[in-house]
Order: sequence, then C-alpha cells, then structure tokens
Amino acid sequence: MLWAGRSAIEIATAVRQGEVTAVTVVEEHLHAIATRDARVGAFRAVREQAVEEAQTLQKRRDLAELPLAGVPVAVKDNLEVAGEPTRLGSAASSATPAAQDHETVARLRAAGALVIGLTNMPELGLVAVGDSAYGTVRNPWNPERTPGGSSSGGAAAVAAGMAPLALGNDGLGSLRIPGAACGVLAVKPGAGLVPAPAQDWNGLTENGPIATTAEDLALALSVLAADPTLAGAWQAGRRVDPRPPMLRSVWADDDEVWRPQPPPDGPEPFDLRVAYAPQPLPPGLPVDKEFQAAVRAAAESLRVAGHTVVEHTRRLPVWLGPATIATWLSLAATTTEGLDPARLERRTRALARAGRSLARLRAGGARGRERWRAYGADQWFGDADALVMPVLAAVPPRAERWGERGFVSNVLLNVRFAPGAGPWNMCGWPALTVPIATHSSGLPIGVQLVAPPGGEPHLLGLAAQLQAAHPPLRPPGYR
Repeated sequence: MLWAGRSAIEIATAVRQGEVTAVTVVEEHLHAIATRDARVGAFRAVREQAVEEAQTLQKRRDLAELPLAGVPVAVKDNLEVAGEPTRLGSAASSATPAAQDHETVARLRAAGALVIGLTNMPELGLVAVGDSAYGTVRNPWNPERTPGGSSSGGAAAVAAGMAPLALGNDGLGSLRIPGAACGVLAVKPGAGLVPAPAQDWNGLTENGPIATTAEDLALALSVLAADPTLAGAWQAGRRVDPRPPMLRSVWADDDEVWRPQPPPDGPEPFDLRVAYAPQPLPPGLPVDKEFQAAVRAAAESLRVAGHTVVEHTRRLPVWLGPATIATWLSLAATTTEGLDPARLERRTRALARAGRSLARLRAGGARGRERWRAYGADQWFGDADALVMPVLAAVPPRAERWGERGFVSNVLLNVRFAPGAGPWNMCGWPALTVPIATHSSGLPIGVQLVAPPGGEPHLLGLAAQLQAAHPPLRPPGYR
C-alpha cells in the first residue's frame, strides 16, 4: 500500500495535484482496516460508502483548493455522522441514524475529508480505557495493553496507520490520554475554539483532532476551528517561505484565499518562557520515573531550541484531585439520565450511583471547579507561556473488560493511570500531547504541553520542535 500510513498533508497534496485519486486513497485505507483492525478493534463501524463519497469528491470543481482533499478521517462514535447511528459505546443508546453531521464533521467534509468509520470508545466516554459492549480496543504497540480512552479507537486507528486523522473529544483527558498511550499527537483546544459535542459535560468537553505530525494536527485544528491561521502555527520559530502556496478557503467568500502565516520578523520570533514539571501531582500520586525523565528531556530539547526553560517545582493543590473526581462522578450521573439501567454496564451504573450520592450531599465538585477556573489555575501556572508535564502517571493498564468490574477497581485504575489530564478541562485551558520517547516496556511516552487560554499556536509550535528533536516512530508491525 502506498497511501495508508502517509500524512494527511501528503495525501491532500497528492490528491489536489492529481497524483492519486481520492478513491484510491480511501480504498487503500479500507484495505488497511480490513487487514489490521481485527488485532486492534478500533472501529465500531466501517463506512464502505466512503468509496462512493470519494468518487463524488473527485468530481468537485474546487478539488484543487481543498485543504483536506481526499484525506480519510475516523470519527469517534459520540459525534453525529449523517446516516449512521451514534452509539456512544453503549448498548443503551439509540440505533436511529443521525439526521445530519455534527458541525465538526461537516467542516471536515467541507474541507475535502472523507469519513471512513466510527471509532470505538468506552461506554458514554466515562473512563480512560477502551472496552465497551462493542468490543475492547487494543494498543497497536502491545495488544495486551489498553490504548487509553475515551477516544480509544481514534488514537489506535491513527497509530496503526488505518487513518491519517481522527476526530475525538476530551472531557477529562480523553484525547490526550490515548494519544500518549498510542504514541500520536492529540490536542484539546481551549474553550470555545471548536464546536463542542452535543453532550459537552457542562462545558468540560472539547472536540479535537488526533494525528501523527504537528503539521497534520495544526491543519486539522484549523479546519475544525474555521481559523486558517492555525494551519501554519506549527511553523513558529523556523524559517518559512514568505509566500507559501495559496489555497481557496472553504470558509471564505469565493474571492478570498488563505495561507499559513509565517512568524513575525525579529531576532527571537519564537522565544517562550517554558516551565517543566516532572512530578506535579499531589503527594500520594506517583509518576513513573521514565515519564518524569521524558519531561526533563523535552524541556532540554526546548531549551536547545532557544526557549527560556525553568523548573516548576510546586505540586498541584491537594483539593483539586477530589474536586475533579467528584465532577467526573457527577457527570456520570447526569450522562446516564434517560437511559435504561438494565442495558448499561456494571461500571457505568456504579459511577452514576456515586455521582447521585454526591449530588444529594451537594458535593459534586462545582465549587472546586469554579475555584480552579476563576483563579487557581492561573496562580499555580505562574508566569510561563507554556508548561511541560506528564500526560500519564503509569503505563497503560491491561486491555480487559473493565466495564464488568465495580466502582473501586475502576476509580483506582483511572486515578492511578492519568490524574494529570483532568485539571486542564476543569479550567478550560488548551493542552496537547506529543510523543517523544519509548518506555522500557516498549510502549511510547508522550508529554503534555499546556498553555493559558489562546495558547494553541504556541502548543503547536512547541510540538513541532519536539518532533524535530524526537522523530516519531510507528508501532511494530505498522510501519
């Protein structure tokens, strides 16, 4: 296969220039899914009709102007795709096909992307592993391990070369956790940049892309945000062609064009103050030593790239952890409202019961969330432009049927696995994961980049610099 495993930018460029048809690209990716997904379990539904949609795309008069021309995209199964049921990883969900695309899916299609399938996720997106009534998603690096969650299938599909891009969402780390576990990039945008899912967990959840390169991630985010300036944000800090190729914008009037903008002229176009925190978690929550070392390595790479790098030694506040857990459990209760309890998993019912108990006690985490969002995050973050910290605290747990287990085992699993992701949903700040190393277990290590509101361009630029210093790897057997 020539195109499965290639980047979105490579595919779109080739389709626009007539070097390959969108039909060929889609057919090769469908073949990759057919040969690889039995081992991974990334997809709940594969859309063979994407071939016909590619044929239609190929006839578009504006094909040569589409940013994502012919690029296959996998969509998380809690975002509406017209004509497909949205099952949310749950047997209790409706089998009625969606009447229309979610706005983010519509934007991807308008830019030339083709939806090749709906990806598996844990029930209602409530946990950081990938099992559900529709199967157990496995990590392409080691099928005995989970790919993380809840955007489990999307990250696994991209890592295994079954799709160059995936669309998912992140409520308490659901993009960054599987991105780190599978060795791909994923960004949770700041609040309001990208249209949110219908169930946005009271503003906690943001939609965002998963990709293998910072360039692809920036392009996908620009389409989702309808902001073409983000497409070139990854180029910050490096010399670029002052007049890159122009493309007609799918968001603009017919007489308008867009181009990625180079950084402003100056001796230090991309000199940020970057803090790094190898162990930012409160006492009692350890972080794997190799993950800590990866944060230090990332900080050193950014120092060499010209940034001012300082260590952030303060731990996250002790009160934030219980507030985040209480928020999570409260959302489990509200998310299950109206669903048949008999068709929900044991895990989901247990989490929802706990959330209802907290609601009766008026201890659902709202006060802690508001405290962190209003001033706590800003005070803790300090005067840095960006922060480097771990995404995960431990290697991904085993890929098992965690949905059949009870409350204690699932809470402990989630708290021990990835407690550093949720704080940035609690305050609505942008955060991104980028892979930079391989663990002694053979699994990838991703670090988390965090910025204050509006800092997405900084995160994309830093991610590109880290990728340049630490070239990405494919899982064994998927290169």
